[in-house]
Amino acid sequence: MTTMESLIGLVNRIQRACTMLGDYGGGDNAFSSLWEALPSVAVVGGQSSGKSSVLESVVGRDFLPRGSGIVTRRPLVLQLHKTEDGSQEYAEFLHLPKRRFTDFSMVRKEIQDETDRVTGKTKQISPIPIHLSIYSPNVVNLTLIDLPGLTKVAVEGQPDTIVEDIESMVRSYVEKPNSVILAISPANQDIATSDAMKLAREVDPTGERTFGVLTKLDLMDKGTNALDVLEGRSYRLQHPWVGIVNRSQADINRNIDMIVARRKEREYFATSPDYGHLAGKMGSEYLAKLLSKHLESVIRSRIPSITSLINKSIEELESEMDHLGRPIAVDAGAQLYTILELCRAFDRIFKEHLDGGRPGGDRIYGVFDNQLPAALRKLPFDRHLSLQNVKKVVSEADGYQPHLIAPEQGYRRLIEGSLSYFRGPAEASADAVHFVLKELVRKSIGETQELKRFPTLQAEIAAAANEALERFRDEGKKTVIRLVDMEASYLTVEFFRKLPQEVEKAGNPGNSGNTASQAVDRYSDGHFRRIGSNVSSYVGMVSETLRTTIPKAIVYCQVREAKLSLLNHFYTQIGRKEAKQLGQLLDEDPAMMERRLQCAKRLELYKAARDEIDSVSWVR
Repeated sequence: MTTMESLIGLVNRIQRACTMLGDYGGGDNAFSSLWEALPSVAVVGGQSSGKSSVLESVVGRDFLPRGSGIVTRRPLVLQLHKTEDGSQEYAEFLHLPKRRFTDFSMVRKEIQDETDRVTGKTKQISPIPIHLSIYSPNVVNLTLIDLPGLTKVAVEGQPDTIVEDIESMVRSYVEKPNSVILAISPANQDIATSDAMKLAREVDPTGERTFGVLTKLDLMDKGTNALDVLEGRSYRLQHPWVGIVNRSQADINRNIDMIVARRKEREYFATSPDYGHLAGKMGSEYLAKLLSKHLESVIRSRIPSITSLINKSIEELESEMDHLGRPIAVDAGAQLYTILELCRAFDRIFKEHLDGGRPGGDRIYGVFDNQLPAALRKLPFDRHLSLQNVKKVVSEADGYQPHLIAPEQGYRRLIEGSLSYFRGPAEASADAVHFVLKELVRKSIGETQELKRFPTLQAEIAAAANEALERFRDEGKKTVIRLVDMEASYLTVEFFRKLPQEVEKAGNPGNSGNTASQAVDRYSDGHFRRIGSNVSSYVGMVSETLRTTIPKAIVYCQVREAKLSLLNHFYTQIGRKEAKQLGQLLDEDPAMMERRLQCAKRLELYKAARDEIDSVSWVR
């Protein structure tokens, strides 16, 4: 059968586990928060509202720090566990799991010290909760979260934003739909000005989640009472108001026992002419039982949604764990196998880029189809084959003896000079493809999910791949330069034989006038223009040839080799490494290791929480 103890105890255990993982609502947003799905009772009140006294009355012990200003500077998750009558009372802190406190003055000191450890000795606040469990026969099973008191002004030593900071922290707890709000207001102040009720009204306008507590009833002016509030006439809530009589300062100074104080509180209500008819529904003991019963019903109603969240989180975490990968084995053989598998995964993605399964490889075709033709068109043949330069080159080639019929040497020098210009675009094409291949290596490493864990191995693969690409580029450049040099080393004679031939009419004495005319024509501008035009046509033919053969050479020397043997040299090096060196290659990114660790811890928490819930027989 489901019991109040099992329900509240279940949530207590899950809450403690959540805090150990840093999940206390508003912590690590990278994970869904189980804490926020758990029902809790948040205690809200302004400074000097009697909030600490209410909590101590519920517990039956003095254990909270006291003083002026902001005393509570971190949330205190107070988990009460009812034990058998006559058993010893003790307290335990989550941050000191092996130490039991039986002296509750030491509990107060530890709360102060633990607060200072996080916030320093300043008056700063922190959202990181302190977990305190109290085991006593004088309590009911209940979990309360004591929050810093709302304030209107900052005091000396506090930042100017302290008012907003406290309200923001308190609001982050009470605005959650699973939060039960315990709003504490002093009876000797106008309820309309209560900080706690103002905030509760904003986050819970229907009053469905709010329990109103009126403290200091015995300090009201004579002749006045708080019946309008307690009976719900001046401020209606869906749950009944509860009145509390705190210990007086004199009682606190005299260290009046809490059990005695509880008895005095019962006597006050029982004998009060104003509140006698409400005596059974007033006081700290009644408040604790009321909250415990309500918390039990809220937990019971939330179990299905909590279970759903847990199951969904387990699925997400297991999926992420698969994505992050499991821890690496320390065995050298297993490490080598892992490295080779990671290299193959990278190599597969790299080939997909080249073959079109992924984008990027098309940029290589762009080099051949756009950049190379554009570079060839921009070569300075117009300047090199200008009339002035053709005259100069032909004249210099003839030396002191002018050519007789055709300027053979002039033609050759003009052609060789023109063809040398092709070296630039040829080498630039090899460089451009090399740049694309390097970029594809970088992208492929980034897209190999399995490699994300190992930055050292990523760097080694990148270095090895780029080193191989440098070798392939060198070979590609050598090959395309050879293609250009081959064109220059042996000219296509048939091209010139097909050109219109000049007919030499010299040698006939009767034609001496024509001979002189031919000699003059041989050195005319038209003659040199024909030479330049013929060379330009030949260079154009070679350009078309190189436009086809340069891409073939680059693909063969660079792209094809990158597909076939990009990491071959790296594989050879890996095979020679010792176990320690292999381990260094598999040195994971610390952030990735931390992420896996956090996922594993949360997965363990959620599975344990699921088992806890499954182990209880729920009664509807």
